[in-house]
Amino acid sequence: MSRNLLIVESPAKAKTIEKYLGEGYTVRSSYGHVRDLKKGNDAIDVDKDFLPTYEVSSDKKDVIRELKKLTKEAETVWLATDDDREGEAISWHLQEALNLKNKDTKRIVFREITKTAIQSAIQKPRTIDIDLVNAQQARRILDRLVGFELSPVLWKKIQRGLSAGRVQSVAARLVVEREREIEAFKPKDYYRVVASFDLGGNKALEAELNTKFKSKEEAESFLNDCLKDDFKISDIKTRPGKKSPAPPFTTSTLQQEASRKLGYSVAATMSIAQRLYEAGHITYMRTDSLNLSQEAIQSATQEIADVYGNDYVQERHFKTSNKGAQEAHEAIRPTNFKNHKLKLEDNREARLYDLIWKRAVASQMSDAQLERTTAEITSPSRSEKFTAKGEVIKFEGFLKAYIESNDDDDLEEDENTKGMLPPLNVGQDLPINTINATQRYTRPAARYTEASLVKTLEEKGIGRPSTYAPTISTIQKREYVIKEARDGKERAYNQLTLQDGQVISKDLNETYGAEKGKLFPTNMGMVVNDFLVKHFPKVVDYSFTANVEEQFDEIAHGNMEWQNMLKDFYKPFHDNVVDTEENADRAEAHAERELGIDPTTGKRIITRLGRFGPIVQIGEQDDEEKKFASLRKGQYLESITLEEALELFKLPRTLGKYEDKVVVAAIGRFGPYIRHDGKFVSLGKEYAPETVELDTAIELILAKREADAKKLIKTFEEEENLQLLNGRWGAYISYNKANIKIPKELKEKAAELTYEEVKKIIEEAPAPKARGGKAAAKKETKTTAKKAPAKKTTAKKTTKKTVAKKTTAAKKK
Repeated sequence: MSRNLLIVESPAKAKTIEKYLGEGYTVRSSYGHVRDLKKGNDAIDVDKDFLPTYEVSSDKKDVIRELKKLTKEAETVWLATDDDREGEAISWHLQEALNLKNKDTKRIVFREITKTAIQSAIQKPRTIDIDLVNAQQARRILDRLVGFELSPVLWKKIQRGLSAGRVQSVAARLVVEREREIEAFKPKDYYRVVASFDLGGNKALEAELNTKFKSKEEAESFLNDCLKDDFKISDIKTRPGKKSPAPPFTTSTLQQEASRKLGYSVAATMSIAQRLYEAGHITYMRTDSLNLSQEAIQSATQEIADVYGNDYVQERHFKTSNKGAQEAHEAIRPTNFKNHKLKLEDNREARLYDLIWKRAVASQMSDAQLERTTAEITSPSRSEKFTAKGEVIKFEGFLKAYIESNDDDDLEEDENTKGMLPPLNVGQDLPINTINATQRYTRPAARYTEASLVKTLEEKGIGRPSTYAPTISTIQKREYVIKEARDGKERAYNQLTLQDGQVISKDLNETYGAEKGKLFPTNMGMVVNDFLVKHFPKVVDYSFTANVEEQFDEIAHGNMEWQNMLKDFYKPFHDNVVDTEENADRAEAHAERELGIDPTTGKRIITRLGRFGPIVQIGEQDDEEKKFASLRKGQYLESITLEEALELFKLPRTLGKYEDKVVVAAIGRFGPYIRHDGKFVSLGKEYAPETVELDTAIELILAKREADAKKLIKTFEEEENLQLLNGRWGAYISYNKANIKIPKELKEKAAELTYEEVKKIIEEAPAPKARGGKAAAKKETKTTAKKAPAKKTTAKKTTKKTVAKKTTAAKKK
């Protein structure tokens, strides 16, 4: 047995580090956290300074048993978990769970997995930083107190299975308030004027008017004046300009740029970055520092000089404006700048590495040198000016490596900035080709994407690098927020065109407001948010939440006692919980709203939150003949109108019979559909369920049957859940709702495969890849331990001395 046992969180990291240390060291993984607050009412003793009781997680007992055995055989145990609060807490929990003695235990930290970094860390061991541990403990305990005391209130007043959290509820509030801001926005129209001037030789000059007109009359008056005007170039200004590179990535900016450039979700970005870090390709991916070490800067600038030349080198040092940022840490960068690209099995990892490499290298490169030209075009009778703008890159600088994206790609451009302008002279006459005055509309603030929500959370000081991804994942898992695409709406607009000596007016149509990958609040998210804002305003207050984060930072720096911080928070919070449990109105919490009277029955129509989601109801609760209809996608309890509500009761609609089976048109979770003989056929965007006729429905049913027949290769009498199907990449096996690949050499003759051959392929199919966590722990320790299922409990009234028992509130209903 090796004299040294080194423990890290991740098996992938363990494998990488073991290569660098060689003989004398055994490297093992804890697979993340090994202990957590115990389940039940006595996890935190509030009266004893919030004394926590921890227990080894059920899925980590075999891991701890194995590590205990190894620690008894080792002379020195090295705790090499991540260099942040969570990592420090994991080391502390390992020390406690393994009963390690201080004299035989050494804590080391590194922020890149390279041979130099590992060996350097071993030369500078330290003890566990209890201030960092306490900051993590304070966060964990506070979040348990908030979540487990608020959740039973939500069950009692709104619906069972709901949950609330200190950061997640604030993030959901941002999305809800943005949606209401958009809903309340009243667009104003204006006329934007763009001209095309004739330069001769089939060349044209595009220019935009420096004024936007408020009405059609103003725009028309301007164009009529242009009929008799001659336009000339009155001024040409050419001035130098420059662009400077963005700093290297922090967690937040990496998440934003990976979303914009690669289309990755925040959670996917962090998962991919974690794998790159554990493989030794990049530095630690949870950081809010813009700093690069001097060694890294030297390595980057040397590579820039070798690849691009000395003119492209400009050493830069960036400082963050975030108060809590740890400047001793580094920004995210490659561990070896000579590796421009990586040949990896996972293309997503290679693409993210490429992004990180380019951004880090660009941060140490020269400014891009530009030449900006602006030509002003005027007429004698009007004071307004047309401007044509051009931009020429004289020296690429950092643009040779990287161009940063932004979140404003869907906003209308106000400038006609082109590349180089054609040769122009002051005083030059410019005959008109066309002038278009187009009716445009002001736009509300954009809905959040995952990336722009991260940006806002960071700007408001809510959360820290390690919390952005789990927070955004949580509000979607809880179904308070949904990420989806939505179709645009039709809108009429007017365009005035001056051409061939006359002004022509055209009424046109356009689609506006289409969304892709945006965050929308659900009705449940709105109801829960409103309840929390009304009854727990402090918990969901932006500045309060940010202040709590600053207090965690103070604890981490040793400037505040964590128990005192919790005392200041808990007493007023708990009193608030008790008061709300006793006095909050349940009907109000359900967002019940009267819309009017049903013209057919004369009964009252209301909207409310039902057991299975938002509904419209005709009739009172005790009415045996009351009717219900679910709200459609994009409809909100607070804004649906009586007319829209009545439309909901027109579906489902019976069209008639086909093959002696009823044909029904309706709208479901995935859009409008036809139901016939237990099967469903999508109506898509071409047909509306309110108007589709039986003949059309039959055509769609037959078309679906034909498509399914082409997809089906073979079925088996032995098992009805076993099929051979044709897919996008050829034949595959469908078995018990799982898809299994067929080996390449057998795909062409899939139809000839026997039942026994297919079963053999299924048995020999590789298991899905498992990365880290429980699955990896199972493989490493060769155990079959399974995570114990959470016990179902009923909500209990919270008392000062206890914390509500963990229940299904923490899970999606």
